[in-house]
Amino acid sequence: MKNTEVFVQQIGIMPYAEAWAYQEKLFQKVIDQKLENRDAQSQNPTENYLIFCQHPHVYTLGKSGKDSHLLIDEQKLKEIEATYFQINRGGDITYHGFGQVVAYPILDLDNFFTDIHKYLRFMEEAVIKTLADYSILASRIDKLTGVWIGANTENPRKICAIGVKTSRWVTMHGFALNVNTDLSYFQHIVPCGITDKAVTSMQKELGKTLIISEVEQKLMFHLAELFGMKLKHVVNF
Repeated sequence: MKNTEVFVQQIGIMPYAEAWAYQEKLFQKVIDQKLENRDAQSQNPTENYLIFCQHPHVYTLGKSGKDSHLLIDEQKLKEIEATYFQINRGGDITYHGFGQVVAYPILDLDNFFTDIHKYLRFMEEAVIKTLADYSILASRIDKLTGVWIGANTENPRKICAIGVKTSRWVTMHGFALNVNTDLSYFQHIVPCGITDKAVTSMQKELGKTLIISEVEQKLMFHLAELFGMKLKHVVNF
C-alpha cells in the first residue's frame, strides 16, 4: 500500500552535523520499516519526511568529489567561521550557509515512483517553478544536475545544487537553493567541481532580500504537486 503522506518540518537554523545525524536517523527508520514489512510480509505503510532548514557556514564534499576542490586550509576555515565535512551523498563539493533554503526529503520512493532520474528532475522542477513565482527564469543544463540562471547565455550561473543518497529506494540529502546567501563563500571552493560557471542567488538576481519561510512554502507547494504528496506539518518527527 502506497503512503503519499509526508511529514514536514521547518527547523530554521541547525548545525550541519546535527542535521546529518537527524537525517540518518529518519533514513534508517524508513529502511527498517521496509525490512520489517518484507520479513513479516506485512503491508504497514512506510513514512515519508521533508525537512527544511538553514545551516551555519559549512562545506560538504560528496563521494565523487576531490579534496582539492576546497581551496582553503583549516586555519582559513576557522577565520571565516566555517566547517568542512566529507559525506555520503553523490556529487562534489558545495557550500551551505545562512540565507540558503536546504531541503532534505527522506522519502520511500516505493510510495511514489522508483526512478532516481525522475526524482532528481522533479526536485529541479520544483525549484524552477518556485523561481518562476518570483519572475526568475531558470532551467537545466544537460548533464549537470541542479538549477541554473542564464543556462544558454555566456554567463550561466548556478542557483540550486542537488546531491542525494538512496538505499532500497529510500532517499536522503537533497537540494540547496541560494535565496539571501552570502556568495563570497563560494570563492573558497570549486562549486560542484565546475570551474567555468558562476553561482548566484535570488537576492542577487532580484536586487532585494526575500522571506525565507515564504520561499519554503512555495517549494512545498510545488514538491507536493509534482510528487502527489499529502503534506502534514509537524513540530517534531
